Amino acid sequence: MAPRHTTGRCRLGAALIMVWFAVTVLGAGVAAAVEIAHSELSGRIAAEGRWFYQDNAHLGQDSHNSGFVVEPKLYIEDDGGRSLTLKPFFRYDAGDPGRTHADLREGYFLIFGEAGEGEWELRLGVDRVFWGVAESRHLVDIVNQTDLVEHPNEESKLGQLMAHVTWAGEWGALELFALPYHRQRTFPGRSGRLRSRFVVDDKHVTYESAAEDWHVDLAARYSRSAGPLDLGLSVFDGTSREPSLRVLVDRNGLPLLANGEPSLFPHYEQIRQFGVDAQLTIESWLLKLEVIHRTGASNRLGQRQDYAAFVAGGEYTFNAVFDSNADLGLLAEWTYDGRGDDAPNVFNNEAFAGVRLGLNDVEGTQITVSVLWDLDHATRSLGVELTRRLTDRWSLDVAGTFFVAVDRDDVNFYDTRRDSFVEMGVTYHF
Repeated sequence: MAPRHTTGRCRLGAALIMVWFAVTVLGAGVAAAVEIAHSELSGRIAAEGRWFYQDNAHLGQDSHNSGFVVEPKLYIEDDGGRSLTLKPFFRYDAGDPGRTHADLREGYFLIFGEAGEGEWELRLGVDRVFWGVAESRHLVDIVNQTDLVEHPNEESKLGQLMAHVTWAGEWGALELFALPYHRQRTFPGRSGRLRSRFVVDDKHVTYESAAEDWHVDLAARYSRSAGPLDLGLSVFDGTSREPSLRVLVDRNGLPLLANGEPSLFPHYEQIRQFGVDAQLTIESWLLKLEVIHRTGASNRLGQRQDYAAFVAGGEYTFNAVFDSNADLGLLAEWTYDGRGDDAPNVFNNEAFAGVRLGLNDVEGTQITVSVLWDLDHATRSLGVELTRRLTDRWSLDVAGTFFVAVDRDDVNFYDTRRDSFVEMGVTYHF
């Protein structure tokens, strides 16, 4: 199938604007029909800078990402507890135009009621859902698409159009999802860092489904807490959030060159994933496990390969260390992907260890230092994070990611070998 040309994020932005407009108009109608009991406007405005202190590995890359983020949030609730939430997001980046983007993180109605001895809840609109318990990687977390230009740790997620129903009781909670629109993953542009040698052209995309990005994906999750054990069982059936990257070719099957090099385009396949996440609390211990089995996905070589993957580990916390208010947490995890070196990500056989220090002071100071190393190669990376409130309205975030050693044979990591960076952000909260 030849890649179709699309305006990518512009087309996506138009769809989200229509959703936002519809939610706003309906919200205005609801507000006119019912009495508003509570409303709140909050959010953040941040100035951020990221500096790559090594020479670029690929042509056209810049040495910095600098710009600002605006993320307001509007919450409206009526006298019956029903609510409307709107949370748009915009980032401007002077170093990488591919990182400048807008998104509707949240834009949904929430209604609820009683169902027998339990309760039900319906969220309708755009929302973000988080699944998982691990620190180094969230394998089971598949509802929302990764906003990769935000950070390479894959923690940031795009908003997802959904109907989300929850039924909860003493027996646990059952969540059902209908996801009618697929979000494409964001990728750095040609001048961006933390990218592969070949730029991903997100203006071209293919889908295995004939419905393309309008395929209706389905998901469900059952969760329950039983004493010290928190357990989640999940299933997803639909369009993969992780694309298979393929070389962009012309009608004659020859690679299309940009600045003398081929470009890649994303292909999204139909997959099915079963997941388990569990956390066991034993005094100061948190033992964590995430396991998935996925069918229908392609490996790094473009071949279909069903596989299983897991991340297992734990966290131990020392409270009031040295007779102070501080808490010290020790983290350790192992991530394994059954595809080995053919996995299209860096987490194929990795060990993770970290230290988290929370001072429990008025400023909420927290420092985290972590190490990720590949057990099959000589690749090592170091992460450092510091967060602290400056005042009631202002906060400071300082972080760094350092690729201490990168093995030439580590194909999933080698292209970013010179992309160590430090970053700082000052945020105003309102």
